[in-house]
Amino acid sequence: MKLELTHTNSFIGKESIQSYESTIASTYNTIYNKTGAGNDFLGWVNLPSEIDENFIADIEKTAYELRKKSEIFVVVGIGGSYLGARAVIEALQNHFASLTNEKPLIVYAGHNMSEDYLSELLAILEKKDYSMAVISKSGTTTEPAIAFRILKQHIIKKYGETEAASRIVAITDKAKGALKQLANVKGYKTYIVPDDVGGRFSVLTPVGLLPIAMAGIDIRALVKGAVEMEKACKNNPTLNGNIVSEYAVVRHLLYKAGKTNEIMVNYEPRLVYFSEWWKQLYGESHGKDHKGIFPASVTFSTDLHSMGQYIQDGLRNLFETVISVENSNHELRIPLENEDLDQLNYIAGKRISEVNHKAELGTMLAHVDGGVPVIRIVIPEVSAFVLGQLIYFFEMGCALSGYMLEVNPFDQPGVEAYKKNMFALLGKKGYEAQTEALNKRLGGDKR
Repeated sequence: MKLELTHTNSFIGKESIQSYESTIASTYNTIYNKTGAGNDFLGWVNLPSEIDENFIADIEKTAYELRKKSEIFVVVGIGGSYLGARAVIEALQNHFASLTNEKPLIVYAGHNMSEDYLSELLAILEKKDYSMAVISKSGTTTEPAIAFRILKQHIIKKYGETEAASRIVAITDKAKGALKQLANVKGYKTYIVPDDVGGRFSVLTPVGLLPIAMAGIDIRALVKGAVEMEKACKNNPTLNGNIVSEYAVVRHLLYKAGKTNEIMVNYEPRLVYFSEWWKQLYGESHGKDHKGIFPASVTFSTDLHSMGQYIQDGLRNLFETVISVENSNHELRIPLENEDLDQLNYIAGKRISEVNHKAELGTMLAHVDGGVPVIRIVIPEVSAFVLGQLIYFFEMGCALSGYMLEVNPFDQPGVEAYKKNMFALLGKKGYEAQTEALNKRLGGDKR
């Protein structure tokens, strides 16, 4: 894995980057010594290397037992409680997993409040054997709580109390909360969400590892990759030779230069949900005090035929971070045709991956010429080990960037605003004053 900054040179000088050497060193000290804002949520820093054999073996055993009796595995959670797992699963499973005979199929609930979505899911689960993990520290987060209440009633009706309990895993707080209490009463298998690891940093806890193991993915390789990146940062907590530090400094300098939107670009559709995980990680960590880079994402070359026009010629507040994959898992070459009606014989015999790489290179050069700096992260392939590296890379980069921005990278106070309004509009006890005020603003509409 390597970081290429050649396409940012015309926007940021090497001297500017090097001027942050002491800042990076002090920021690492802040993280490792736990002296900064949000320091009680730094459990992810040493997490990969602290995962032991017994823990991994227990996750694998639970997954093995559930896989034997499940055609479908439902992951109930929202935000960091499902995005990390989905990012890894969709990156490593067959693109058409829903059409193969591989079991179980991983599906998701509790990440929206769509009546149609849940109804259609229930209709499928009625015909299939399934199990599920419900992931919530409190057990009262509205979206997953609603989904779990409905699914819990369904699974009990389908299998009975005892068997249903054996098909439910609760990943929650170690001692308190509604879900923990329910799990204790009903006898669910439980895993702990560590107190010092926030949801968006939790993919290497049971929150991510159990669903990933349920998909048949090698969680040991995933953790091993994260351990390697963790050690690389600890062994060289500086700017020079540390690609995490370089990424954090370059994006910070681009932000100061007016590049307020970062677009994560991939050329492999299997990385779409990795981009979604990254967007939450950076958006929720940095969007505070009316500051922060806005994270967006595109999949090329698909989106070159839609968003490509804006990126090339639109408002020049953008920069791109490209995840470039060197090697594909399969080989497919473009055939030669005698008539050449589609005029593709000039690339006959070439692998599709070669054409894709040329599209990547051509696009980067065009965007740089159009005023868009490009950071390029090159990975050898999409594998569990490499994804583990990338996860830790972006987590540490997020922490460094947040502290340089002078915000707390580990809280999310703005998320509570919509919840308070929603509770008031739904008539939750204790929100009467807000209910009256909001209804006046809405002209008396109480829907």
